[in-house]
Amino acid sequence: MTKVGGTELLAAFWPTLLLLGASLMVMSIVDRRAESARLAVMAVSVTLLLRYFYWRATSTLPPTGLTADFAAGLIFLFVETIALVAAILSMVFLSRSRDRTPEVEKNKPWLEAFAEKPLIDLLICTYNEEEAITIVGATGMDYPNYRVWVLDDGGRPWLQEMCEQLGCGYIARPDNSHAKAGNLNYALAKIAQLPKPPQFVSILDADFVPMPNFLSRGATLFRDETIGIVQTPQHFINPDPIQTNLLATKVLPDEQRFFFDVVMPAKDAWSAAFCCGTSSIIRFAPLMAIGGVPTDSVTEDYLLTLRMKEAGYTTAYLNEPLTLGLAPEGLKEYISQRGRWCLGFMQITRGRSGPFSLTSKLTFIDRLSLVDTFLMWAAVYPSRLFAIVVPVLYLVFNVKSVNASLSDVAIYFAPYYVWHTVAMTWLTRGRVLPIMSDVCQLVAAPEVLRAVVIGLLKPQGHKFKVTAKGGDRSRGFVEWPLLKINLALLGLTILSIGYAFYFNLRGDGVAFGALALFWSWYNLTIVCFVCVEQPRRRKAERFETNELVTLRAGGQDHLRQLIDISISGARIAGAAPALGDGPVTCKIRNSLVEAKIIRTGGGSFAIRFSMIRHFYSSQYVKAFESVNAASVGKAVVQRLLQ
Repeated sequence: MTKVGGTELLAAFWPTLLLLGASLMVMSIVDRRAESARLAVMAVSVTLLLRYFYWRATSTLPPTGLTADFAAGLIFLFVETIALVAAILSMVFLSRSRDRTPEVEKNKPWLEAFAEKPLIDLLICTYNEEEAITIVGATGMDYPNYRVWVLDDGGRPWLQEMCEQLGCGYIARPDNSHAKAGNLNYALAKIAQLPKPPQFVSILDADFVPMPNFLSRGATLFRDETIGIVQTPQHFINPDPIQTNLLATKVLPDEQRFFFDVVMPAKDAWSAAFCCGTSSIIRFAPLMAIGGVPTDSVTEDYLLTLRMKEAGYTTAYLNEPLTLGLAPEGLKEYISQRGRWCLGFMQITRGRSGPFSLTSKLTFIDRLSLVDTFLMWAAVYPSRLFAIVVPVLYLVFNVKSVNASLSDVAIYFAPYYVWHTVAMTWLTRGRVLPIMSDVCQLVAAPEVLRAVVIGLLKPQGHKFKVTAKGGDRSRGFVEWPLLKINLALLGLTILSIGYAFYFNLRGDGVAFGALALFWSWYNLTIVCFVCVEQPRRRKAERFETNELVTLRAGGQDHLRQLIDISISGARIAGAAPALGDGPVTCKIRNSLVEAKIIRTGGGSFAIRFSMIRHFYSSQYVKAFESVNAASVGKAVVQRLLQ
């Protein structure tokens, strides 16, 4: 392998540096919403990727032969090829995007013209949740013609009593067959027999609360009679475990923001959006015509879209924050959820509505979208693990699966990587960041790889695993099973670097392998910190605010300023009012609630109340408009240095 000096290396890298500067200048003035701009940016990415792949496939393989080098080289090239195909498909779909908000505004007069609005039955799926805040929120929407049904798969008398008090329907079935899909189908059969069945049904999980205008805005899109499902995004009032464990909740968006804010609008532009279960509205008649919710996948929502598509109905995506819910609070639950999604998609791939099915009526774009999702699970996640293992094999065992120098990397790989990183950051407003996207995938990679293998080899016979929410998380703890895996990889990485540099130095190739391993070391280090669960002191998330509140105590009104608020209480600046003999009544905006002063001191006081409807209708949860990479980096470094 030829040794490359500093001058030659700089000469190889300067075109990439120029490209970086040019890309930053161009993208700072180009409108990311313009389809022509998106297409041009993605076209450059694909061109640079194909250039890199041609070099990778023709110039980097070890010499042909029955050697460990050649075998490892072929395997790694195959995995990387599939991952690159996935990247190309992703860029194809991201070249478009669709915003349906103008369509909603245009269709509002159509819905308002109905003397009696279409009847919508809101189905709340619940199993073992400790609280039922969804029900309270669901009874306060501004749509004039809807019914609320609680589908209790846990058979809890207290929940039935609560439904009676709130005027909601209660449905419990004799068994739990087919989990959530079976629960929905049992309820659908019941309401279909009513004297007045609905025209639409809406599905909510028990940990999601609708905004007051959820139904009134979503229903407008059904003016298009070819639309069978309207899906809205999932926004969360609590941080996911990656945000929490890296102490970056204020600067790092949850992982789902890329999917709901970027991927789904892009899929919708290609008529390939799909149902995500909760926070959706569905036409009742075609749903019943296809036999209800499919039960042959643990991701029944995605499969429902495909079955509706085969029946001639599309899914529309309305990217507005119309529901708020809970993200998985623990890393174990987070990983289990991703594993279930992956397993369910593998079941779809092997089923009659899969991308290669000969009997399905799906269009070419539908099938291409399925291939895109399949490769995301089956190629992108495993490739992260291969990228860690391959440099180790070279530095420790001298297995040269890639025959390249740093100058080669500078000439062929660096331009693509730099352009694509800048392009994705521009396109997603920072929702995809280098290192952090790798960390999210590395955290779940072992479980995803397991789900890919199991789902493809044995697609049937798997039980639906409910994502646990709530519980006591007041203490920190270590997720040891995952930490052991990543500590082993991290230790192997560090030992490989040390062995290569101090015991078995092999020239320029060592520098190339070590460069990859240093990148892996940084990623793995962050993943190890993610495995250390941070305590969550409060059961209900609090959000900062500075609005005015009126407290009536002792027959007098006291005007104060809120500091923060949650569904169960608030902190208020200033001195607490004298209680006198009467209760404390709290007025926030136009909402009145009985409250109790529970703590004073330090220039503020705390009150306890229950204001579910006000909290979920007041936009306390602020969506990430854009993400500052420097702020994220600072937060992560501070976490690592603690």
